[in-house]
Amino acid sequence: MKKKTLLSVIAAATLAVTIFAGCGKKEDTAKTNTDTPTKTEDKTDAVTTASIVNDADAFVKAASKEGTWIIATLGDLKVDKEIKLDGEFKNGKKDDKGNDVIQRKIGLYTQDADHKVTARFTLTAPKLTVTSPNARIQSGTFKGDVYVSVDNFQLVDAKIDGNLYFTTDTAKSTFKMDDKSSVTGVQELKK
Repeated sequence: MKKKTLLSVIAAATLAVTIFAGCGKKEDTAKTNTDTPTKTEDKTDAVTTASIVNDADAFVKAASKEGTWIIATLGDLKVDKEIKLDGEFKNGKKDDKGNDVIQRKIGLYTQDADHKVTARFTLTAPKLTVTSPNARIQSGTFKGDVYVSVDNFQLVDAKIDGNLYFTTDTAKSTFKMDDKSSVTGVQELKK
């Protein structure tokens, strides 16, 4: 049991390092003109950073519009109230045209340095309401009903143990899931 706990802690630390790698401010090594003094402030970019959580309140806060683009868990988690995945977030990447990529992810897994999933977790809540554009649940199980009100919702190597309801026609028509994903209940339009 101690070995499993130690491995979970190591996996979580590896995930944290992997997620935060590249998120730090790059050091400018070029010479600057010393005639004009400049003042710089280090600011945390909450729009493109991740939240790694292991309790219900922290998860709900991270999923809110004041949260982060990715919410990752360190184990199974039970939330006794509705979770609202809300807000528009950038994932820190650019598309082919140089525009910021808008995305939101619930990561129910840990991974190693090579991005191989090492453990999958279950998030349980009575309801998950998705209003963040381009949102996905990845590599784990959500136990409860999911209500999607935005386009391009995805399941990637994930399972919904419950129903999947779409509140608009386009939310339903743009939904995608890979062949590793499943929904145990209904998938239907519910306006």
